[in-house]
Amino acid sequence: MTAKQRPERGVGGRMTGEDRREQIIDVAVRLFSQRGFRGTTTKEIALAAGVNEAIIFRHFATKGDLYAAIIDRKVNSPESQAMQATLEEATARGDDRQVFEALALHILEFHERDDTAMRVLLYSALEGHELAQMIFETQVSVLLRRLADYIDERVRDGVFRRVDSMTAVRAFIGMVIHHAMGNKFFRCDFFRITNGQAAARFTDIFLAGIANPDYRPDPGAGPAPKRR
Repeated sequence: MTAKQRPERGVGGRMTGEDRREQIIDVAVRLFSQRGFRGTTTKEIALAAGVNEAIIFRHFATKGDLYAAIIDRKVNSPESQAMQATLEEATARGDDRQVFEALALHILEFHERDDTAMRVLLYSALEGHELAQMIFETQVSVLLRRLADYIDERVRDGVFRRVDSMTAVRAFIGMVIHHAMGNKFFRCDFFRITNGQAAARFTDIFLAGIANPDYRPDPGAGPAPKRR
């Protein structure tokens, strides 16, 4: 636990309300990722957090509120916010390589640091839990649509060949997530590369597959961004 994450103490050495709330989220995520949703009760969360079960419902009136807080924690991390800014800048510039390579690297680094998000998503999907749909509707589908819109725009620019943009996006994200899962949950000793190398190679393959071979850049637009 970092200094920033270490709970602050209020009067008498007790946790402040906000820090208690954050602690409950931490414990809930850990237990959900280890036991699933059917195997975890609010009573067990309270026990692991060292509080009375009523404290949990004081901070989260319903389980849905707790699930929403978990999503909010993952999405609004400093790393995720930085990634959003990078994507916005890259899409505004039409920097195809930066859009996809930076996103791939972020996904790989995120899951390497913390596998609870992937575990929680898999558990919720396999158990038919409401959190899976919440995550897909509020996060996954938004990202996929954003990337698909970008691809459609680049098709209109003539840079990419005509493709079904959503199929293309799912293919790209599929490569990245499969690699992340392989590294995290399976022994993939036959394919050990860094996250940076993986992001660059997947982007190479993807962009080569959708590039329009007849596209010729406008000579007045200046040189194309250098590929790394």
